[in-house]
Amino acid sequence: MTRIGVVGATGAVGTVTLGLLVERGLENVRAFASARSAGRTVEFGESELVVEEATPDALGAGELDLCFFSVGTDASRELVPFTAAGGTVCIDKSDAYRLVDGVPLVVAGVNDGVLDHDEVVANPNCSAIQLACVLKPLEEAVGLAGVRLSTYQSMSGAGDAGIEKLRATEPATADLAMDWDLEGEEFSEESKLRAETRKILALPDLPLQANCVRVPVLVGHAQAIWVETAEPLAPEDAREILGAAPHVALADFATPKKAAGRDEVLVGRIRSDATNENGTGLALWTVNDNLRKGAALNAVQIAETLLERRLIPA
Repeated sequence: MTRIGVVGATGAVGTVTLGLLVERGLENVRAFASARSAGRTVEFGESELVVEEATPDALGAGELDLCFFSVGTDASRELVPFTAAGGTVCIDKSDAYRLVDGVPLVVAGVNDGVLDHDEVVANPNCSAIQLACVLKPLEEAVGLAGVRLSTYQSMSGAGDAGIEKLRATEPATADLAMDWDLEGEEFSEESKLRAETRKILALPDLPLQANCVRVPVLVGHAQAIWVETAEPLAPEDAREILGAAPHVALADFATPKKAAGRDEVLVGRIRSDATNENGTGLALWTVNDNLRKGAALNAVQIAETLLERRLIPA
């Protein structure tokens, strides 16, 4: 039976990861977190797990076949190398390894064909997962010439701190935020979204411009997307293509509330871009549960693919 670790088990994404492992019948699981959370218990189905301290010695002891990391970038950079050196496959959800050459950046159902006997697999940014699930089937059908989008990202995308900030906000005082590092003219979230999407789709020169905003919603990222295709594509044909795509569901008027708890990226309002006269412009609206498909579920689906291909012990 596959021996699994969840690092960051007490956080928002770690908690969802544990729930998904229960749902999918993966039972040989250990929970890890920082020293301040060690000794606590976390729910695991009808039972509880005692949280262990995530240290290089504990994780690198070779007692795990697979380990999910739902911690910050610095913690991942410290702990993942020791864990991988112990023979454990690491699926990391931070941005520590996403753009590192040789480390696969994987979205289940989009580019999981790149998985091999990798020691470290990177789980993309939740917004990149959402975007790639929608762009990939269009790219396969008619090619992509360019992408523009605006994101409306929930507070849980900022982790436990974002969740607590929203809960502490008085009614009628909530505001939009742009809480990422400003790098020149772009926020780090915008440049990462471009770079990660290019890597996932294996389109290193894809023109992509994003404008990212944080909205006072607890769970659920939304994206307004304008796609320029390489060949003309009618909205009804795009609807048919997206409706048949893995991990995508059609829903014309999707909202974060409707997406919460869903495994799929919801996509709708598929229509021609009125600014494009060549029949190669589409406008789309997508919504995704960023804690589920946008983070925890995608990582679990990566693990399931590794198990199916016998790239880790079953």
